[in-house]
Amino acid sequence: MGILNMIKGQLIDVIEWTDNSNKTMVHKYDMNGKEIMMGAQLTVRESQVAIFVNEGQLADVFEPGRYELQTSNMPVLTALKSWKYGFNSPFKADVYFINTKQFLDMKWGTSNPVMMRDSEFGMIRLRAFGIYSFRVSDPETFLKEVFGTSSLFTVEGVEGQIKRTLISGLSDAIAESKIPALDLAANYDEIAEYAMHNINPKLAALGLTLASFVIENISLPEEVEKTMDKRTSMGVLGDLNQYAKYQAAEAMREAANNDGSGMAGMGVGMGAGAAMGQMFAQSMGNSTVSVAATEQTGKVPCSACGAMISPGSKFCPECGAKQNSAAFCTNCGKEIPSGTKFCPECGAKQ
Repeated sequence: MGILNMIKGQLIDVIEWTDNSNKTMVHKYDMNGKEIMMGAQLTVRESQVAIFVNEGQLADVFEPGRYELQTSNMPVLTALKSWKYGFNSPFKADVYFINTKQFLDMKWGTSNPVMMRDSEFGMIRLRAFGIYSFRVSDPETFLKEVFGTSSLFTVEGVEGQIKRTLISGLSDAIAESKIPALDLAANYDEIAEYAMHNINPKLAALGLTLASFVIENISLPEEVEKTMDKRTSMGVLGDLNQYAKYQAAEAMREAANNDGSGMAGMGVGMGAGAAMGQMFAQSMGNSTVSVAATEQTGKVPCSACGAMISPGSKFCPECGAKQNSAAFCTNCGKEIPSGTKFCPECGAKQ
């Protein structure tokens, strides 16, 4: 019994591996100098693949499941070792467990700005960051091309390669999409999908595939962001002329409510009043001039260049611009529907 126990202690009858980390991609089963018993139980869990390697040469591959190792389910190893049918002796081989699960929440970012030609801002530099996930799609290719005969291989071994491939693919996607810089934020999903389509063929050569690619942010240069802020402010303000009048009126109200009776307060009030008067004069100047010119000459202003032309003219003799079908009052110069007998503004007969 002692001899049998000693012999049995030199044999492996159960082969399995459980992953205790989230970063291990490949684990080489530790034989500890022992041989594998013919008929041993091999357990391959979900999201795993077991690969037998004989003297550095890839042999049999086992998908998830439970196996009793026999010559019938190890055809490659049987051929490599020239086993005869019914061979029952222990044997030596390296067993690698490949983790095929998704490796999630991997972060990426541009270490250097990505150059982009924009139709509105010209050449600009973009920075971007986000997350991605990947998995081993072809364990045999991954074994041959990446980890070789390492006893342990983790995510860090391929992370740098994947990130650089991601940045290259993203740069191509942004350039080829020709999306304006101001519209990039509204097209993150489309850009990411396009980038994945270009990136996966490159990773397939390593036995890997990109499962997801998320763009969290694409940041523009500070100068472009300031320009965007100015445009946004102008859009919020709307009519700048009306806004200036409102500001002048507010200044006058504050000056009038000021308790101080000194020259400084008086100066503020006078300055605000002068500014408001000037703006009112400017806003009414054009209409006053056009009314006076209409009263003196009986002509109306061109809708494009403002030159005085005969009422009912289809084209301006000065600039050639086509005129509106509407007419103008011969008294006040206001635009009125063609054929109107009396002006709705001043009541003058046309």
